[in-house]
Amino acid sequence: MRILLLSHAFNSLTQRLWCELAGRGHQLSLELDIADSVAEEAVALFRPDLVIAPFLKRAIPETVWSRHRCLVVHPGSPGDRGPSALDWAILRGEPRWGVTVLQAEAEMDAGPVWASADFALRPAGKGSLYRNEVTEAAVRAVLLAVDRVAAGDFVPQCVPGAAHAPVARADRAIDWQRQSTAGILARIRSADGFPGVADSLFGEPCRLFDAWPEATLRGAPGELLGRRETAVCRATTDGALWIGHVRRDGGIKLPATHAFPQAAALPELALPGWWKAPAPTWQDIAYEEAGGVGFLSFEFYNGAMGTAQCRRLTEAFRWASGRPTRVIVLRGGSDFWSNGIHLNLIESADSPADESWANINAIDDLAEAVLRCETQLTVAALGGNAGAGGCFLARAADRVWARDGVVLNPHYRNMGNLYGSEFWTYLLPPRVGADGAAAIMSRRLPMTAAEAVACGFYDACLPAPCFAVDVARRAAELAAAPDFADRLAAKAARRAADEAAKPLAAYRADELAAMRRNFYGFDPSYHVARYHFVAKSPHSWTPRHLARHRDLDWKIPA
Repeated sequence: MRILLLSHAFNSLTQRLWCELAGRGHQLSLELDIADSVAEEAVALFRPDLVIAPFLKRAIPETVWSRHRCLVVHPGSPGDRGPSALDWAILRGEPRWGVTVLQAEAEMDAGPVWASADFALRPAGKGSLYRNEVTEAAVRAVLLAVDRVAAGDFVPQCVPGAAHAPVARADRAIDWQRQSTAGILARIRSADGFPGVADSLFGEPCRLFDAWPEATLRGAPGELLGRRETAVCRATTDGALWIGHVRRDGGIKLPATHAFPQAAALPELALPGWWKAPAPTWQDIAYEEAGGVGFLSFEFYNGAMGTAQCRRLTEAFRWASGRPTRVIVLRGGSDFWSNGIHLNLIESADSPADESWANINAIDDLAEAVLRCETQLTVAALGGNAGAGGCFLARAADRVWARDGVVLNPHYRNMGNLYGSEFWTYLLPPRVGADGAAAIMSRRLPMTAAEAVACGFYDACLPAPCFAVDVARRAAELAAAPDFADRLAAKAARRAADEAAKPLAAYRADELAAMRRNFYGFDPSYHVARYHFVAKSPHSWTPRHLARHRDLDWKIPA
């Protein structure tokens, strides 16, 4: 079918649906929901068989839904109506939740239901649930709905329900003097990603994000107990919580200690080394060992890796490579493996150009440390999405195993035509060929883990339900392989041959020469694109590589 995606943004769910539908042979185009007239024009140009709205913040215009079948993805169970559906589910502590695909009609979320899927509501932030359980359920439901539309013999039925109001500020209000850790955590989790919970730190209003429970620290309710790297710890009535990110009024979302320089006066509550803490706490870099395998996790919010984080992770990796193990698994985080350099920290710096330069060099140092590791075989295990430099940082490992369902964006050009580094010019062409590399870097479209393996970029796509277990098993088998010494020797020989042909330093110098022009040159595209990305500026047009119906060469197939 010819399917038009109408969405507020090309977010992770929309990208996943794009990949899944395209993989099933459907012809796709996308229009960002900018105005009714723009949506009407897109429909007139593309003449879709079906319109799917994965992520909207307002209603589809009647001029569209009254003339074309429009299916809306609603992040609520059948019968749930209204905004803030997932927010309310988290606040209420629902044990299960779901996604409903329904037909757009005059009343919001009240149209006939074409498909639905449910899931256990894991105790996690809204953003994490959306990127994982909601996305997986939405994919199942949308694909079923599309099949039913194509078959032509399914009759959707309306499900009775009642509309709820948006979550108000008062519904999430925090009282540190009276509320428990669980109660405050639920409030912050229900608003994670957007809009954050209104509160204050150091006597100044802000929005709170990225909360983590603390098992051992205690203090007077509301007291700031200390800091750890970029997070601050605050006492509750029955424990404490770590706050990782905040947004001050009129500002952008930043790590808590960056947003509030006053945090420097708090006690530093450092952990003893890189080992994973035995009790729940906030720990952005954690190391574990089992069966000759070292597992290095890095839980960086939204997958963004700032200069200091890259340097600390490089230090942790070099420490891990000195351990008596045979394999090191780079786990990344639960939602993201890595999305490359930290655009918010760069935007907030006194000199964004200088911070960009420091950040790209720091992440290149990390990639080079992985590439030059001679003591272990390395594995990048992508249990979460990855983008831009994060995709190539993963490829620096000897093997890359990705979870089925992970969405990858292995390109840089969407951020103001960035050239990119992380040794992509060394890592990508040998895997996919020169033409394949050019296509990946220029088409600027997402790909699934299965697509990455099919084209040769990554090595294995592992089933989602048992991904962590499968990774541990495979890594242990790799460590115990009888020919392990031969494999390690072959790795060293390949690296030596590559170094003789063209040193890593040369690849890095070539890439960074292009990046320096992006950061310091006369073309401000990168700085403009970064500002709009960080500021969440409303879209004014849809990129042409997505809005295919707006290509000058576009013709409706006969």
